[in-house]
Amino acid sequence: MLSMEEGVRLVLIGIGATVVMDVWSMILKGLGITTLDYSMVGRWAGHLRHGTLAHASIGKASPVRGELALGWAIHYAVGIAFAALLVSIYGVQWLHDPQWLPALMVGTLTVVIPYFVMQPAMGAGVAASRTPTPWRNRLRSVLSHGVFGAGLYLSAVALSQVGSY
Repeated sequence: MLSMEEGVRLVLIGIGATVVMDVWSMILKGLGITTLDYSMVGRWAGHLRHGTLAHASIGKASPVRGELALGWAIHYAVGIAFAALLVSIYGVQWLHDPQWLPALMVGTLTVVIPYFVMQPAMGAGVAASRTPTPWRNRLRSVLSHGVFGAGLYLSAVALSQVGSY
C-alpha cells in the first residue's frame, strides 16, 4: 500500500513522464513529423459511450464535444497509470531509489497498448498495419514510448532532488 506521499510522487512521475513524451512530440512536429492528434483519442473515447469500440477511420467519425480536452485528459491519465504499472512491477522502493532500466523497459513495453488496442480501435490496424507507412509508424511508437520510459526515470530522479516528494 502506498503512503500519501508515495501516491503523490507516483502521480507526479506519471505527469512528468508524459510531459517528457509531449516535448518529444513537439520536437518531432518541429521537424515536420506527424504525431498523434489527441483530439482523435477523445473522439474515440466519446464514441465509447454509444457502444462503438472500433472505427474504420477515427478521423471520419463524427466529432465529439470536448474531444481535444478529453483526449489530453486521457493521455495524462494513462501516463499516471503506466507509472503505477512500473511501481506495481518493481515495487514501491523504485519510487525512493529509481533505476533507469526498469523505467525504460516498462515505458517501452507500454507500446503494446497502442499497437493492440488504440491503433486497431481507431482504424489504423494492429501495429499500424493499415497505415501507408506501418514500419515507420511502429518505430515512431516504440521511440515515443521509450522516451516516456526515460521520462519516468528522469521525473523520479528530479522528484528525489526536490525533497520530500
